Amino acid sequence: MTDFTHLDKDGRVRMVDVGDKAETKRVAVVGGKISMEPDTLDRIMDEKVKKGNVLEAARIAGVMAAKKTSDLIPMCHPLNITHARIDFSFDKENHAIDIEAEVSLTGKTGVEMEALTAVSVAALTIYDMCKSYDKAMRISDIYLKSKSGGKSGTYSAK
Repeated sequence: MTDFTHLDKDGRVRMVDVGDKAETKRVAVVGGKISMEPDTLDRIMDEKVKKGNVLEAARIAGVMAAKKTSDLIPMCHPLNITHARIDFSFDKENHAIDIEAEVSLTGKTGVEMEALTAVSVAALTIYDMCKSYDKAMRISDIYLKSKSGGKSGTYSAK
């Protein structure tokens, strides 16, 4: 069981000790998507959703989620995030919104979980604000696009 970094020699869950690791600049970029009915996408694009500006609410929720990831994921370290960006682009052909989060810091552990959480919560916020119009919205394709920093170096999805 010692191959798993979050398990001790007896198989008990533990938080990894990062105290001796070097601080490096760490960046993670994550993508995701929420698909919907064409009318729902039009309402969002035209800012005609009765609950307000959907994308700005989702952007704020995504940033807040990145900062609170350690409260949600049991073995995540609390991090002093120095930057979080959430962007949206419309995919009119597929009636979807693409979501991208970038999170960074200089520290001893990576920010992949924070960026993944940011995209997830941004998508959930879009769903929450639009569910009265479209209960069939679908959140999908949340994945790590790239990361840099740390011992494992740079990763880029193919």
